[in-house]
Amino acid sequence: MADRQRATEERTKLQKAQRIVVKVGTSTLTHETGNLNLLRMELLVQQLVDLKNQGREVILVTSAAVGAGMGRLQIQIRPKEISARQALAAIGQGILMHTYEKFFGEFGIAVAQVLLTKDDLADRQRYLNARMTLRQILIYGAVPIINENDTVAFDQIKVGDNDTLSAMVAGLVDADLLVLLSDIDGLYTGDPRKDPAAERISIVEEITPEIEALAGGEGSKFASGGMATKIAAARIAMTQGIPMVLTNGSHRNCLQFLNTAGENDPEGIFQGSLFLPKKHSLGSRKGWLAFSTRPAGTVIVDDGASRALLDNGKSLLASGILRIEGDFLRGEVVEIRQGPDIIARGIVNYSTAELERIKGRHSSEIETILGPGLEQEVVHRDNLSPWK
Repeated sequence: MADRQRATEERTKLQKAQRIVVKVGTSTLTHETGNLNLLRMELLVQQLVDLKNQGREVILVTSAAVGAGMGRLQIQIRPKEISARQALAAIGQGILMHTYEKFFGEFGIAVAQVLLTKDDLADRQRYLNARMTLRQILIYGAVPIINENDTVAFDQIKVGDNDTLSAMVAGLVDADLLVLLSDIDGLYTGDPRKDPAAERISIVEEITPEIEALAGGEGSKFASGGMATKIAAARIAMTQGIPMVLTNGSHRNCLQFLNTAGENDPEGIFQGSLFLPKKHSLGSRKGWLAFSTRPAGTVIVDDGASRALLDNGKSLLASGILRIEGDFLRGEVVEIRQGPDIIARGIVNYSTAELERIKGRHSSEIETILGPGLEQEVVHRDNLSPWK
């Protein structure tokens, strides 16, 4: 009963969300030919402008730069070569922004192009700079239009997909809601395009292994994501205390649920799936630490250390460390694993060489091994962000 009540409360909150991040995918923005679907883009812009007219703040994360480039050059198959995709992104990004500028301009709304890479989010100072810039754009009354900087990004600095990027952006701006517009009505028990018995899951309270197993393959031939990236985005948003809605962007009024969720839709029966935020969410800094940073190495811990970190909110001590991977320095971010599972990320107080000497040892032995004046904790709990 308590869970049902909370779900109803969360649906009602959708109507009250003030700062909304909307991500729209390539499959929604383009035709099968790869050319931009201008009618659908115009309808989306109209809904976003209407949300602004209600006094809300809107941030748009958009895909389709590569797809738009493919459409302009009449290329039917998405190339595998990185340089070819980057060239298409360079061609398509201008087309994409010109189209958005035209549609928003008809309503007197200014837009701001923001291109990000993983490095912009992983570096704390650049992260804060991006946060301040986006907030100032919103103060000016403009709509930030965000995409990954595909033209210059390579694998080491790529976020990877705009579903993940949008969840990171939602945490970056302290959003009240993340909406993913895709080519499917929500999360299903199976692939509804292949299984007519598949049922839509209206409420998701936790990302369990069973939920993760529902992810299928990739999306359209012009896109880079699939259900797996959407579930990953949901995990990031939920952990940071942000609800997420996955719904179909091809519906004419795909964002109308924001106006009806608490009134005409008391049971939350809208065409979409609502992923509920965790009750005890990470703060902004720990959200950045958990999802935006790039780990310099890995620390593998035993069961006791895992329980201490996840269940009791303790710091990581040397005694619980089994193995170290990678070459890192003091002050860098490391991934903490129990077996194959990531359980946390944190800022480490010791280098790889130092940890190799003290792993498995009691904290009282550190001074004898490494000398005086060092921290007792390998990762202090204030600098540690759990993933579960």
